[in-house]
Amino acid sequence: MKFLHNTNRVEGFSDAVFAFAATLMVVSLDLDQSFLLMKGKVASFLSFGVSFFVLVALWKVHYNFFRRTDYIDNWVIAYNAILLFVILYYVFPLKSLINSWMGTEPLTRDGLAYLFQFYGAGFLCIFLCFSLLYRRVKKNTSDVESRKIYRFYSQHHGIYVLVSGLSVILASLKVGIEIGAPGFFSGLLGPLCYGHAKWYGKK
Repeated sequence: MKFLHNTNRVEGFSDAVFAFAATLMVVSLDLDQSFLLMKGKVASFLSFGVSFFVLVALWKVHYNFFRRTDYIDNWVIAYNAILLFVILYYVFPLKSLINSWMGTEPLTRDGLAYLFQFYGAGFLCIFLCFSLLYRRVKKNTSDVESRKIYRFYSQHHGIYVLVSGLSVILASLKVGIEIGAPGFFSGLLGPLCYGHAKWYGKK
C-alpha cells in the first residue's frame, strides 16, 4: 500500500536541522566564564551574528517554498535532504571568512582563495537545490498561474547559482583575493535579480 507524503514531517525535520546548525554555531563560540574575557571577543560575536542571520535568511527561503506549495514526492525529499546537508557545513566557512577579514584568523593567499572556493561552492549547491525544488514542483503542477510562479523562482535561484559559480572561478584564479573580489562579486545579485523580475513581469 502506497501512502501519501506528509509535508509536516519534512518541514519539522528541516526546522530541526536548522536549529541544530544554529546550536553548532553557538557551541563553536567557545565562550569564557569571565565577562571581562568575553568583552575581548567582539569579533567572534560579530562573525556569529552575521552567520546566524544568513542562516535565518536561508530558513526564510526554505519556509517560503513550503508556503507556496504542498506538493511533495521523493525527488523533493531528496533535494531537501541535500540542501539541509550543505547548510549544516555552510555556516562554518562563512564564519572563518568573516574572521579572516577582521584579522582574527589570519590566512595565507592560498588559504583565503580556498575558503572563497569552499564558500562559493556551498552557496552554489544551496541555491541549486532551491532551483531544482521549484523546477520539480512546476513539472508536476497543472495550474498555469502556479507554473509561472514556480518557473520564476526556479530561474531566480538559478541566478544565484550562476553568480556563485563565477565567484568560485574568480577564487580559483585568485583574482583580487587580497581585497575579497570573489565575495564582492555577489553584489551582482541585486541588479541581476531586479532585471530578471522586470523582464519576467513583461512576459
